[in-house]
Parts: sequence; C-alpha cells; structure tokens
Amino acid sequence: MSGDGYHHGDLRRTIMEAAVAAIAESGPAGWSLRELARRAGVSHAAPAHHFGDKTGLLTAVAAEGYALFADDLEAAGDDLHAVGLAYVRFAVDHRAHFEVMFSPGLYRAGDPGLAAARDRAGRVLAAGVRDASRGRPESDRTRGLAAWSIVHGFAHLWLSGALPPELGDDPVAAARPVIEHLFKP
Repeated sequence: MSGDGYHHGDLRRTIMEAAVAAIAESGPAGWSLRELARRAGVSHAAPAHHFGDKTGLLTAVAAEGYALFADDLEAAGDDLHAVGLAYVRFAVDHRAHFEVMFSPGLYRAGDPGLAAARDRAGRVLAAGVRDASRGRPESDRTRGLAAWSIVHGFAHLWLSGALPPELGDDPVAAARPVIEHLFKP
C-alpha cells in the first residue's frame, strides 16, 4: 500500500462508507475488517483502531442508520401515513443501514450513541402514533406495534423480493394503500 492510503481526511468516515458498501454487497457478515481496510485503501489496522472490532464498526453503522432514520422520519412531519411511507423509503434507500439496525445481535445495543439515535427515532414514531390515536391513550401501544409491524413487515418483504411483482417497482407507491389500513376504524 502506498503512503497515499493514509491521507483520507476523515479516516473514520472512509471506513464507515466502505462498511456500508460491503454490507450492501454481501450482507453484514460477508466481509472482514482486513478486507474492508483493503477496500477503503487504508492500513489493515485502521478499522480496529477506530472501531475496536467488527461489532464496534457495526454499532457505528447502526447508530448512523438510526440518526439518518430519525432525520427522515422527522422530515415526514406529524402525519403517521407520511411517516410510514418515509419508513419504507428509508429501508429501500439505506438498505445496508436498515439490515444492521434491525439485527441487534450484530452490534452493542447499549452503546450510548446508538441508544440515543434509536430513542430519537422511536420518539418520532411514537408521536405519529399518538396523533393518530384520536385521543385514546390506551390504544397508543397497540397502535404503535401495529404501525411498526405493518411498515417494517412491508419494508422487509419488499427488500427480500417476496412481494408479488404486479406491485410494480416503486416501494412507496406499493406501500401507500397498505399503510392506509392503519387509519381505518
């Protein structure tokens, strides 16, 4: 490796981007830190120096994913339907992050940065559910679980290719009528 490999500017960011690309190509388990270092053009010790181990790197990917997720959900506003569509859009647009975020066995769930980002996303989802519960606080928990099950299940089915092909190639358009079921009395 040439000396140029060490002049990335933000080495941590470079490694994170390489990890997200590797996850997108071969899943969260299909690569090693050594392979990742080679891919990023950094020393084989750089990923371990910045993240400790693969679990530490996946923890950082999950934390970043939850932060991006919360940003997207907040941008959707207070409407639960729009938040649900943003959920599906995020899953498709940030598949690598999504896969890691919802595989807690891959990362350190108690990491403070990850917990803060996950909690922020949860608060946005909970606010949308409260607004849609029509003043019935007893239904918040059940409605929240139903909303999460519907949007997460749809996103997972879409990503795995298990949905019928006649739904087309736009996941948000396909999810729209499914998510509308949350609003029926």
